Order: sequence, then structure tokens, then C-alpha cells
Amino acid sequence: MIYKPKAFIRTFGCQMNVNDSEYIAGQLVKLGYLLTEDIFESNLILLNTCCVRAKVEQKIYSLIGKIKKIKENNSDVILGICGCMAQKEKENIFERVPYVDFIFNPSQVNNLEEIINTVKYGNTKYISCGDVPKFSLNHLPVKRESKISAWIQIMRGCNNYCSYCVVPYTRGPEQSRGVSEILSEVKNLAKNRYKEIYLLGQNVNSYGNDLSQPANFSKLLELLNDIKGIERIRFTTSHPKDFSFDLIKTIKNCHKVCNHIHLPIQSGSSKIIKMMNRNYDIDYYKSIIKEIRNNIDNIAISTDVMVGFPGETEDDFMDTLRTFKEIEFDEAYTFIYSDRENAIASLLPEQVPLQLKKERLWKLIDLQKKISAKINKKLEGEIFEVLVDKKSKKHIENQFSGRTRTNKTVVFISKRNLLGQLVKVKIIKSSPWTLYGELIE
Repeated sequence: MIYKPKAFIRTFGCQMNVNDSEYIAGQLVKLGYLLTEDIFESNLILLNTCCVRAKVEQKIYSLIGKIKKIKENNSDVILGICGCMAQKEKENIFERVPYVDFIFNPSQVNNLEEIINTVKYGNTKYISCGDVPKFSLNHLPVKRESKISAWIQIMRGCNNYCSYCVVPYTRGPEQSRGVSEILSEVKNLAKNRYKEIYLLGQNVNSYGNDLSQPANFSKLLELLNDIKGIERIRFTTSHPKDFSFDLIKTIKNCHKVCNHIHLPIQSGSSKIIKMMNRNYDIDYYKSIIKEIRNNIDNIAISTDVMVGFPGETEDDFMDTLRTFKEIEFDEAYTFIYSDRENAIASLLPEQVPLQLKKERLWKLIDLQKKISAKINKKLEGEIFEVLVDKKSKKHIENQFSGRTRTNKTVVFISKRNLLGQLVKVKIIKSSPWTLYGELIE
């Protein structure tokens, strides 16, 4: 029996990191590793990190500290740190945790095989956080978490420089993948019976701006809409300043593009939005929402928002509450503002006390919970197409879940294994976050 070393991967952060880890896993399998979920039996430990918020970064450093004992018990274990925190902390990681063996940033995911071999056979520590190569995932092995829905990176990096964000510094400037490369990947997924694709980018609306051949996000959606076998197309994240009427028309006319849009607002106060360097105001944001709802039937809209940005007064926070009441988002991902080194906002005066941030956060969460409950209550008695993507992890017999085209999670019972299938479900009960239904045979 041939011995195979084992690799453990832990992913923090956004969908982009999740997809990066899929490419990391693919390369490790090619190198002969078996993937394991048991960190204590692994020969290689790889942490794919995030640094958007300080709390996540602290959690990662805490985990690295615990791994020290594993390394002490087995000096042959290799520990690697990659992702956004690796780029941000590249000067500090070896100093703070000298038992780390290698570091590489998000743009170096393609070069994992070379990095691993350098560390294993060169018996040396290694750091790869240099120049950003041309963005391509062509021919790179990938091991996807799902056999139903696939993440597709159409671009990486960001040019927006929001004052609270370090992503432009950790992932570099915007780079778009070539149209033909994306189409080839999606066609291959269709051949392998994937039903849904999820297009990823820090700002998908600006896709194609850097390509020599004319291309934009609307055109890409139209081309993907024509690929047989793919049933649903989703995308994230959009930036309000680049959300055009042309894109709204494309979403309306492309029947495979799901009627769900995630459009981060970040604050309901124009003053705070300006301080965030977001390049729109609240009236402009509301006008986009109005155009979307006037043109796309049964559209669901979700958002990101943070509270406690430096200088946020009680009036600014009340503007956010009023905006949420007016727009009525289907869902909102809410965060407390977190200081990040190198981000301009960390230098701003009038920092909001932590306790006040928490109080505002819970007020906003409570408001959104009521709004989501109200929206979902209206769906009771309706019938929806659901793409079944999960079987219950709670050991409830015959319980499955899936998502509607509006990205609502639906839970139902079926005696048949319906994973990967599109089914009709009648909603009989709702909560703020979940719909419960009966399968229509």
C-alpha cells in the first residue's frame, strides 16, 4: 500500500477565499496528498486567511498558537499561511510565530506546487508575496466542495479604495479573467452536470475594464446564459456606483440569471458614505433600488451594512434605520466597524465606543429581523422552484434544503434523494431566515 501524506485546509473569510481553497485542494491532491478534516493527523496544515475584520485576524492568530503544540509533537508537520492576512502580515508572521514554514498571498495560489516543493525539499522557510501575476486559472486543478453549485472567479482585486477596507492592498488591483477562459470553465461544469454557477469578484460590475478586447459584465452574463445545462446564474458582489440600467435590462432578459441582487449599502447616511469613499449618496442608491424593482419581477435584494464608522452620530445611525424601513431588504449582513491598519478610516477622529457600536448593531439586527419576517410571511402558500443542495445535518430523517431563485432557503421532507434537482415546493411556514414547505410531487 502506497503511503500518502495528509493535508488539512482551514478557510476563513469570503466566497473568494472558499474558491481559492478549492484550487489549493486540487493542487494538493495532484501532489499526492489526501485531504483530511482532522488537523491532528495531518502532515501539512494550511490556513487560508482573511483580514477584513480585526476579530477574524485575532481568531486566526489564536489557532496558529494552538498549532504550535502539533508542531512540537511532530517536527515534520508543515504549516503554511495564505490569503489576505498573509499579505497584510507578511513582515510580522515569521516574527510572531517563527514555526510557520511558508507564506503566500492570494495572487500566488497558482504557484502552490512550487512553494510546497521548495519548503519540503529545500528545507527552508519560504515567502511568496511579491508581484501580482496575470490572473488566470486555466488548467489549474480544482477540487470543488459541491457537485451542484460552483464558484467562478471572473476577476480579482479592487480599485475602489473604500476608506475602511484593505482588500486593494491584499488582493491588488482589478484583473479580469478572459471571456473565453470563463466560458470554457462553465461549459466543462455543464458537462459535469453542475446546475448553478456563482460569479465572484470584489466588484463584478467593473468586469472587463482592464481587458484588451472589449467586454463587460452584461455581455458576459448574456454569453453564460446561452450555455446548455446550466440552470441558474448568480453573482456577487456589486458596487452601487457601477450598477447600470444596461445591467438591469440584462438581468431581466437573461432567464437563467437569478432574481436576487446583493448590493452593499454600508450606511444609510450620505455623510458616512462619503467618508467611506464609496462614490455615491443615499438618494442615488435608492434610485438604483427603484429601477431594479420597477424592471425585474419578484426581485429579492440583500445588502451589507456596518455600524460605528468613525464620526457616525446618532442622527447618522437613525438615517440607516430609516433607510432600512424604506427599502425593506430581504436580508442584510450586518457588521461592527473594525479598524484596519493601512485603511484611511483608522486615522479618522471621533471613533465610536465599542459598547455603542454593539447597541446600534443589535437595534439594526432586530429591525432587519422584523422586515425579513414580514417579507417571508407573505410567501406562505406560494409555490417556488427550489434547487436542492443539502441534506439535513441534524439527522432529521428525509429532510432536505435548497434555495429559490430569490436566494431564500427552503426546508422540506422527501423520501427520495433529490440532491441536485430542481423541484417545486409549497411554502407552509416561515421564519425571518428560512422557509418551510411541502414537496409537490
